[in-house]
Amino acid sequence: MGAEWSKPFGETTVLITGASRGIGAAIAERFATVGMNVVIHYGKSHEEANEVARRCMIHGANVLTITANLKNREEIIRMRDKLQSHGMMPDILVNNAGISHYGLLSDVTEEIWDDVMSTNLKSMFLCTQAFMPYMISERWGRIINISSVWGISGASCEVLYSASKGGVNAFTKALAKELAPSGISVNAVAPGAVDTSMLDHLQEDEVRMLEEEIPAGRLAQPDEISSLVYFLALPESGYINGQVISPNGGWVT
Repeated sequence: MGAEWSKPFGETTVLITGASRGIGAAIAERFATVGMNVVIHYGKSHEEANEVARRCMIHGANVLTITANLKNREEIIRMRDKLQSHGMMPDILVNNAGISHYGLLSDVTEEIWDDVMSTNLKSMFLCTQAFMPYMISERWGRIINISSVWGISGASCEVLYSASKGGVNAFTKALAKELAPSGISVNAVAPGAVDTSMLDHLQEDEVRMLEEEIPAGRLAQPDEISSLVYFLALPESGYINGQVISPNGGWVT
């Protein structure tokens, strides 16, 4: 038998990084619907995070918003200490925070490279390292990393972004093997094109062309991604481990 869910839903806490909008906000709301304690991390979008919190509280969830620069270990440690003082250490960690970058590799500066890699990869490492000891002590946990289809297939003019998400995928597979004996699963969700602000750099005709490339004929909606994340966090999903699952409408198989 697999490891049992360590607590009732109402005593289980999920931390979602970068949850002030888009996929992260949808994930927060999905967990709130079952009454879990929801921690909404944000960087600078204070009002947006509060709005997500209000939507979560409609479902009766206990909600906490918290800000931290995830590229800075000291700020993450402060975030961890605050959650501990509130009795809201995460049993489920969703590493969602990330940024995109579109452009030729020849135009990528070291500063841009460092920023994207720090935001998409280093932040995941630092957050996971900070919160996994608690899960290990509980002998149960879920770590779900939000990747991208481009981390699987690569994309022209998105070499930097693809490389960062490819790193997320490798990190996921390796850590799953490391933490499985402790009752912790580690998986990645690698969405295709999702209707969020990450596609704001595209013109309307470019979005239409993109939709035509996708067999499903449309972009994904954030709640379609959040449903998969929620499923991976369930107790019956414990044997799914070290996987990179890509909901992409049949675009990349």
